[in-house]
Amino acid sequence: MLEINDCWFTVTQIDNNTFAISEYGHREKVHSFLLIGEEKSALIDTGLGIDNIKRVTDQLTSLPIIVLTTHVHWDHIGSHGEFEILYVHKEEEDWLINGIKKLPIEQIRRDVSRDITIPTPETFDPYTYKPFQGEPTGLLNDGDEIEIGERKLTIYHTPGHSPGHISIYDDSEGYLFTGDLFYDKTPIYAFFPTTNPVNLVESLEKISNIPNVTKIYGSHNTLGLSPGILDEIKKAVKKLREKELVRFGTGIHKFNGFSVQF
Repeated sequence: MLEINDCWFTVTQIDNNTFAISEYGHREKVHSFLLIGEEKSALIDTGLGIDNIKRVTDQLTSLPIIVLTTHVHWDHIGSHGEFEILYVHKEEEDWLINGIKKLPIEQIRRDVSRDITIPTPETFDPYTYKPFQGEPTGLLNDGDEIEIGERKLTIYHTPGHSPGHISIYDDSEGYLFTGDLFYDKTPIYAFFPTTNPVNLVESLEKISNIPNVTKIYGSHNTLGLSPGILDEIKKAVKKLREKELVRFGTGIHKFNGFSVQF
């Protein structure tokens, strides 16, 4: 197994060609994922931007890297500016270029700088921190297939947490990367003005019906969840609808292994 010792990032080897790059020193405990193919590599998100994730990816592969953005929130696009090829769902092209409207930079700077438990690099200044803004190389749609050489990645549009949120299914390994649509331990959020509870539940139902999933990788908390959790998602979707809870203001709803907040 490959070992990389880094002052900020923790690298976990999932298999010979798949790596999680985690930022456990921040309360978000965000994960980005590097998938290496025969011809190029795909980097799912680029982290917080507190430190430069390219320092790590350069040690893991010499192949060209394409960045697949699960969604345009600051904790997922932090090192986008270090890469030349960036993809985002068409519904969040404007966010990537111009930023999320009505989200003050002061709020983002407070969020990125609080509850940090390990030393940050000298280059990080929370008072000047600014999320990436720029033109994407290409736009993604539901059902798109990304070929990286003997490895096919299928794009699922899974809105709710954000309008252009995507999940990514690795056909070769059966890995499902769910971004902020699904993870454990802390509530899955759909209570901000830019979220949509109805869409979130529809997206949860959508991923619960993807066949041949071997492991689920959310962008926060536990790294790698059993596919059995998909059955729990189906039960949760049914319960939320039957009890008419799929709307803003109904609070936190706990299920077996996860929770959602509207």
